[in-house]
Amino acid sequence: MGEIPSQIKAWTYSEYGKSSEVLKFDEAVPTPVVKDDQVLIKVIAASINPIDYKRLAGFFKDSDSPLPTAPGYDVAGVVVKVGSEVKKFKVGDEVYGDINREALIHPKVIGSLAEYTTAEENLLSHKPHNLTFAEAASLPLTIETAFEGLERAGFSAAKSILVLGGAGGVGTHVIQLAKHVYGASKVAATSSTGKLELLRNLGADLAIDYTVENFEDLPEKFDVVYDTVGITDKAFKAVKEGGKVVTIVPPGFENAIFFILTSDGAILDKLKSYLESGKVKPVLDPKSPFPFSQTVEAFSYLETGRVTGKVVIHPIQSA
Repeated sequence: MGEIPSQIKAWTYSEYGKSSEVLKFDEAVPTPVVKDDQVLIKVIAASINPIDYKRLAGFFKDSDSPLPTAPGYDVAGVVVKVGSEVKKFKVGDEVYGDINREALIHPKVIGSLAEYTTAEENLLSHKPHNLTFAEAASLPLTIETAFEGLERAGFSAAKSILVLGGAGGVGTHVIQLAKHVYGASKVAATSSTGKLELLRNLGADLAIDYTVENFEDLPEKFDVVYDTVGITDKAFKAVKEGGKVVTIVPPGFENAIFFILTSDGAILDKLKSYLESGKVKPVLDPKSPFPFSQTVEAFSYLETGRVTGKVVIHPIQSA
């Protein structure tokens, strides 16, 4: 695997603020130390999520890791070193995952926007053989969030679901999991006009253009409404009596199921066969991937709120 350097390149911030002002390229970051239950990953690709720029802005500075820190939750890469207690992986394995167990509580000081990062073995999974590193890096946080919300809502075959924000990072996976993994009786989803075809391709039976119609005015109601955008008050108008509303947008909403993801590699293990068969697919924004040198531009684009699927940064290193 070659020598592991003592210093690495990473994007870091030393103060909170706008990503375009505080994110800096640092060519001399100490390589993170591997704990007994962790592996060291040579990072090939990473993806970014809204939580990354909210963390940069200081939204949860009271529980953040000490500064300076390198952001990034989602990673895909190659194991170059294993801790003494690690059993699931060996050097040379291609892996992916969300490296922070608790998203808001002491995330890693060196995240995935670095040449090397560490992660506990139970947060990772073997990369599906049919996916590129860029595709794999797009998945962990969003697909795990989609799965966790469906589980918490008690979703199952023959139930119907409405996905608010169907073309986003989480929404694209809620549609696919509900349809192709859980066997939903009906999947409806909202997006802007240009993204309706994507929703249908992912498995939506009903694609709703939110610029033209209000989903809450539809006569049809749903067993579950999964709100990825933060309009939970309206979501309750579209749910059946006794149905469930899930939201992932803080601070939550009265009577809704609200959660912050706890990262878990076992979810990725569970979904591996669906990913390898092509039943569930990664969705990368057409502008992806951004090269590592354009990480600031990638953040600025993500912050527009107009992203389809995921923003991926690749290559960070060559495989």
